[in-house]
Amino acid sequence: MSVSRTLTTAARVLRQLRHDPRSIALMLLVPCVMLFLLRYVFDADPRTFDSVGASLLGIFPLITMFLVTSIATLRERTSGTLERLLAMPLAKGDLIAGYALAFGLVAALQSLLATGLAVWALGLDVIGSPWLLLLVALLDALLGTALGLFVSAFAASEFQAVQFMPAVIFPQLLLCGLFAPRDTMQPVLEAISNVLPMSYAVDAMNEVLRNADPTGVFVRDVLVVAGCAALVLVLGAATLRRRTA
Repeated sequence: MSVSRTLTTAARVLRQLRHDPRSIALMLLVPCVMLFLLRYVFDADPRTFDSVGASLLGIFPLITMFLVTSIATLRERTSGTLERLLAMPLAKGDLIAGYALAFGLVAALQSLLATGLAVWALGLDVIGSPWLLLLVALLDALLGTALGLFVSAFAASEFQAVQFMPAVIFPQLLLCGLFAPRDTMQPVLEAISNVLPMSYAVDAMNEVLRNADPTGVFVRDVLVVAGCAALVLVLGAATLRRRTA
């Protein structure tokens, strides 16, 4: 792998994103709008917003980054850009790292905006540090980016890329503990939830919500989410295939 080639790939992706205002709006504004609506849906009971807002602060970035990354990467594949890049002396690791870096920078900005809005504008009451919320939100967004890069290899059209959301995201959303404590679920479902990364993202957010200092559970959850993102990126690199004429 080459640092210069990775940075060049990231710069190219960012230039393309700059000319796609709809994708930028989806990534940066939609999580903020959803949090804003959620706050005033529970206007009569702010405690409800406190209990679910932190969890959704991590879930919304994951979903939006998954959607945008999968579609943007699929466009690269279907347009032939990806194949032309792979025909160059460019390592697959450079390519995946470049995409991850570009979307990761956008994810960092997205997480910063959403966390700042929730904590300082919407009054999300957390006992722990807001910077820890930002860390988990960023890792969730990076996980969404990694999942998007991975599933784009299995879709033949943008419509199919969107169809992967019910298969990849919705089961995690239902089993992550947002709607019911995971230990109250049917044992099989609880066992499945224990291997899904979104479950650990929600648990990490709840740890920040309830504890002033980072706990051992929080550190474990953060490492699991980060490890899953790294693993999926490696799997994404494995889906890239060089073609020869």
